[in-house]
Formats: sequence, C-alpha cells, structure tokens
Amino acid sequence: MAHSLNEWLWQHEYWLPPGITWEDMKESEDTHYPQPHDLLLSIPFALILVVIRCFFERTIALPLSGKLGVRDKLRPKAQPNPVLETFYGMRRKNPKEASPFFLCFPLDLALGELINLAKQCDLPVRKVERWFRRRRNTDRPSLSKKFCEACWRFTFYIISFFTGLAVLYDKPWLWDHRECWTGYPQQPLQPSLFWYYLLELSFYCSLVFTLPFDVKRKDFKEQVVHHAATIFLISFSYCANYIRIGTLVMVIHDASDCFLEPTKILHYMKWKKTCNCLFMIFSAVFLISRLVIFPYTVLYNTYYYSMEIFQPFFGYYFMNALLITLQLLHVFWSCLIIHMVYKFILQGTMEKDLRSDTEESDEDGEREKIREKERNGITHFNNLTSNNCVQRNVSQQNNRTHLTNGHAKER
Repeated sequence: MAHSLNEWLWQHEYWLPPGITWEDMKESEDTHYPQPHDLLLSIPFALILVVIRCFFERTIALPLSGKLGVRDKLRPKAQPNPVLETFYGMRRKNPKEASPFFLCFPLDLALGELINLAKQCDLPVRKVERWFRRRRNTDRPSLSKKFCEACWRFTFYIISFFTGLAVLYDKPWLWDHRECWTGYPQQPLQPSLFWYYLLELSFYCSLVFTLPFDVKRKDFKEQVVHHAATIFLISFSYCANYIRIGTLVMVIHDASDCFLEPTKILHYMKWKKTCNCLFMIFSAVFLISRLVIFPYTVLYNTYYYSMEIFQPFFGYYFMNALLITLQLLHVFWSCLIIHMVYKFILQGTMEKDLRSDTEESDEDGEREKIREKERNGITHFNNLTSNNCVQRNVSQQNNRTHLTNGHAKER
C-alpha cells in the first residue's frame, strides 16, 4: 500500500515538464539535484531554531526590553469565581447581554447571559462585565512578550535577507529573470542555495510549531494560510527544482519584513515619531515589493516566461496556484496598510495596528457602554441583578392600562 502510494505521488508527470523523467534527473559525482528527502532536515533544524528562540528571548530580548523602557501594564486580576470561570472556559469569553426590548418577550427568553450569570453569582451586572473584561486581559499577551517576539523575528529576517543577497548577488537570474528557466529542470543545486532554502523552510516550520504560543492577532487565520502556503511553496519548489524562482520569492518577502518588526519594537518602546517614520518606509517597501515587484518578477515570470521553455503540466499549475494565494494575502494586508497610512495622512498620527488585539480597561468598557446606549437611543438598566427586579418590570408591564376602542380599560 505504502509502496503504491509512493509510486503514485512521485510520478514524473506531476513534478517534471513533458519529455523529462526522473532518469534524466539522476545525480553524478559532479552534478547534484534537489532530493525530496533533503526536506526532512528542516524538522530538526526547526526544533533547533525554537530552542535558540527561547534562549534569545529570555537572555537577550527580555533584559533589553527593560533597558529600553518597555513596561507591562499592571492588570487588575479577576477575583476567583468558579461559575464565571466555567462559563468563560466552556462557552464564550464575552457573554451576551439581554435584548434592549426584552420586556416585550417572555421572561425565559428575555434574560441575557450577563443577567443570568449575575443572578447565579449574586453580583451586579457591571461587576460581572468587569470580571470578564479583566479575565480577557489576563489572557492577552504582555507588552514584553510582544517585544521579545518582534526582536526574534527582526533578528531572523535581517540574517535571512542579507544571506539571500549574499547568495544571489552573483547569480544571473537575479538580474535577468528569464535565466530562471535556462536549462530547466536540469539545473544543478549549489550548496549555498541548499542551505538558504533549508534556513527559510526551517524558520517557517518553527513558526508553525510555536503558533499556539505566539501573539494571536486578528489576521490569525490569514497567518496560518500564509505559513501553510509558504511551506508548501518552498517544499514543492525544491522537489520540482524551482530553486531559482523560489529564491526570488524569499528575498522579496524578507525585504519588507526587515522594516515591519523594528516598527513594532519602536511602537512598544513608545517612540512615536520614529515609529511613524519607519512605518511609512515599511509601507512603501511592502507595497512596492508585494504589489509591483512580486507580480512582475515572480507571477509574470512563472506564468509567461516559463511557457517559452516547456508546456504546462501539473507542477506548473500547482506552483502558480500557491503564488496566487500568496498574492491574494498581499492584497489583503496591503488594504490594511493603506487604510492606516490614509488615517495617518488625515489625522497626523498613526492608528494602532488593525490586526492587534487591544487591551480593555474598565473605563473603556464603561465609555463603550454609554456610546452604545446613545447609538441605540435606549436606556439599559444594567443593575438588574435579581429575579425580583425583572419580575417587577414584567408586572408593571402587565398592569398598564390598555386602550380598547379609544377608552382606557379599568381594572
């Protein structure tokens, strides 16, 4: 069974252009081609990167955060409450309120989750809201954790970007993109390209390993898709010997990331003016590299120039599908960046990262409640804490006089 599956997976029609078989890709003493089993080395190397990251964050980044004035906010802790904790862990982190028109509906359908929880705990609704607000803040990553994560990524992206430049500066396909297909797929693998590929693949595998522990942002799902597409793209391009086009993709991506992470670091340090200037530089580099250079250098290259060398096959379609997926993510993030730049130009101050999960304060919660009431034009009585209060409101509703044929009905 495993042998049959292996033979089906590695059919040369999937991986190589028409007219080329695996026999044509055999290695010799002087010629080496990419071998799929080489990719298994990325797993132990990824684990090594995880260990290096932990050591780096604890011994370098964390002490550096203190010296640069990055201070974690003092967060009021939520008081132990088994009922609320069970609801928080089993159901949802933000309980719903009662409908503003709950008096118009039966009592058992009208009660919101907040009121029910307040009744069970014998607490005012506002205290229950405050408990959940503080409990959510407890789960949010601290500022020092964000700083350490940004420092690690910045360190890697700088190393990776300059490694890519050092590897590619004397390669002909960096300057003439048609050279990506000269002699394809019989393009020997150079040791420098192999180690560059292994470095990038190991890093993105390490990001997948640490994904449950990293700072989660609002574009978490897009990040997962990005990491998966990147790993598949690097792996497939290696197996199908798309090494030359793959190196261009990695260098282009690292160019803008080198500016993103220090922007975050300056933001955590509260160096507002420097952060704003660097963010504008990052925005320009990102938009140019991802919306101009990437489509022309990579997408147009793989879609059009490659057709001059070989006819389309499965690898051609699969490679372009992965690259288009990356480009769609580029467009998504570009929209967020353009929105932030637009706000900066209008207001003269940088808006906070739209992807960030901002921390809530008790004052912010109260102000948001007031704004919500003003928008709805309805006054909510948030101090309904007992069944007697709700029943009294329902009783008052039932005791009102009803107009019958234009006359008040007496009781």
